[in-house]
Amino acid sequence: MSEFAKRIAFSLVAIPVILWIVWLGGLPLALLLAAAAALASWEFYKLAIGSGSEPLWGHGVVLSAAIPLAVHARFLGFWAPPVSLVMLVVLELLTVALWVRGANGKPLEVVGITLLGTFYTGGMLAFGYVLRYHRFAVEPLAGTLLVALPLLLTWGTDSGAMIFGRAFGVRKLMPTVSPKKTVVGAVAGVIVAMVLAVLFVRFALQPYARLTMSPAFAAALGLMVSAAGQVGDLVESMLKRQAGVKDSSLLIPGHGGALDRVDSLLFTLPVAFVLYGVMLVPAP
Repeated sequence: MSEFAKRIAFSLVAIPVILWIVWLGGLPLALLLAAAAALASWEFYKLAIGSGSEPLWGHGVVLSAAIPLAVHARFLGFWAPPVSLVMLVVLELLTVALWVRGANGKPLEVVGITLLGTFYTGGMLAFGYVLRYHRFAVEPLAGTLLVALPLLLTWGTDSGAMIFGRAFGVRKLMPTVSPKKTVVGAVAGVIVAMVLAVLFVRFALQPYARLTMSPAFAAALGLMVSAAGQVGDLVESMLKRQAGVKDSSLLIPGHGGALDRVDSLLFTLPVAFVLYGVMLVPAP
């Protein structure tokens, strides 16, 4: 079975399951995001270790998984850690670095990378939960569609870039980071995302979620989310290149690791959340 066939087979199973869990929302969604955050952060710390660093990866994995769960607790109205308590995590990590790493163990680098991995994975994936319970999402379908849009734009960008890049791409986009990506592919991915955004707003958000934005805003959202996703992909490629590996892990057949699958989403989910706040309005 070819790698491409494995990717298609996995996607055909995974995408409906993911969308179903998003529609369910609540604890199932929080657990899905927490599991994805834990796996992605573990792979992030493996890349860091491969680059010569020694992060406190156990602490980072736990903290990454805790963020979506804390967001879920806050939405339920339960107690959630205040910012002042969250800041104590920094002190805890510094204390651990003091005893475990010492002055010769690059403690500032250790704490910095540990915190970066936590917010880069768990912090960004938690936006999936926030989008599902957006203030305009008064019913499960509306929230699901608001999450589905950045997912669709991310997948559309990847597919458009791959198809047109392979067919017409000559000039490399950033060869020192990702040798296969081309300028033509990047532009094609943006155009595909812009078209998908306009169509999704017109034929999904408006009739089924009673939410809308102008065609110009929808196209702009598609452009910015697509660009953000491509930057996210390149950022992870940069980390893998520094660590000297092709994939973050071999967890998913044909897809690499969890971080390989969510690298673009770590950028597109928070960007979509910000843009919704500016562009999205209830449909008349």
